[in-house]
Amino acid sequence: MSTPFEERLRGVARDSYHDRHPFNVRMHQGELTPEELRRWIRNRFHYQRHVPIKDALILAKLRTPELRRMWLRRIQDHDGQQQGEGGIERWLRLGEAAGIERSLLLDEAGVLPGVRLAVDGYVNFCRLRSPLEAVAASLTELSAPDIMRTRIDAFEKHYRWIEADGLTYFRGRQSQGQRDSKEALALVLDWARTETEQDLAVAALTFKCQVLWALLDAVERGEGP
Repeated sequence: MSTPFEERLRGVARDSYHDRHPFNVRMHQGELTPEELRRWIRNRFHYQRHVPIKDALILAKLRTPELRRMWLRRIQDHDGQQQGEGGIERWLRLGEAAGIERSLLLDEAGVLPGVRLAVDGYVNFCRLRSPLEAVAASLTELSAPDIMRTRIDAFEKHYRWIEADGLTYFRGRQSQGQRDSKEALALVLDWARTETEQDLAVAALTFKCQVLWALLDAVERGEGP
């Protein structure tokens, strides 16, 4: 049976997650133009490529080999264990399937300023805050499997011009998100014993939800890539 603290965390992940953002709603309803979808893919890649960086910052805060080995797997999931593997590579293939050249995805010069600000804010949060807060911020993963299932269905139904192989990233994140959120939640529930610590964890998760919303705000408003 879950505790009131766990219910608070799950409530934030459920009620503040970016699946409710108007841009994501339009995406899943099939209302985005090819230009809008390509803009999202390109700018979201700026976030994706920084995920292993923020995870490396969290890894450096963990005090035991067991915890570091567990968190190291997250970096390997995104970077791959060798060339041509990992989540970043799969996102590059998504871009190619949508007609975006790999070199354009890798070029950071065209990233929208609001996206850059949101991503930098999250990376710096993980750099500067406590292990509890940094790990708690990752608990948006509690909602990730659901949005991935919705997104796969939407792409297959509404965006058939994107090659099917490009959806590999979304398929892989369903199982990874379930595993990662389970591990991170166990850590946060164990570490946050006092009311103050629990409030910090909830605030960290709220902040991460705001980062994801700010990223989509920038993509929705922005002109350019």
